[in-house]
Amino acid sequence: MLIGERIKQERIKRALSQQELGDILGVSKVSVCGYETGARTPTLETFMLLVERFDLDPSYLLGMDHYIKPKNQPCRITISDNDLEILRELKKHKELYNRICSDTKKTMDIINKRVN
Repeated sequence: MLIGERIKQERIKRALSQQELGDILGVSKVSVCGYETGARTPTLETFMLLVERFDLDPSYLLGMDHYIKPKNQPCRITISDNDLEILRELKKHKELYNRICSDTKKTMDIINKRVN
């Protein structure tokens, strides 16, 4: 059902109603509702139209990666579930996390030397 959650997030982010998104995609409001709840799956054509119209990464929409648009950056990046897990674990160690944030390259060099 992740695809439906992502469709809903993108629709809400763009302040679109289900009817408006349906009009853009050439489907009914009922279809959009079905996508969002997981009761329906968009056709490949509808999926690709959604990807193109909203400049989405298909992997993000399918739930394989997470879409991130850093503040004041013109581009978007995707981050894998593994990368997110590393960040979650790292944030549990506040001192190490703060040290990495303060001088990322230097800290990563130190870690790399100790690992190798």
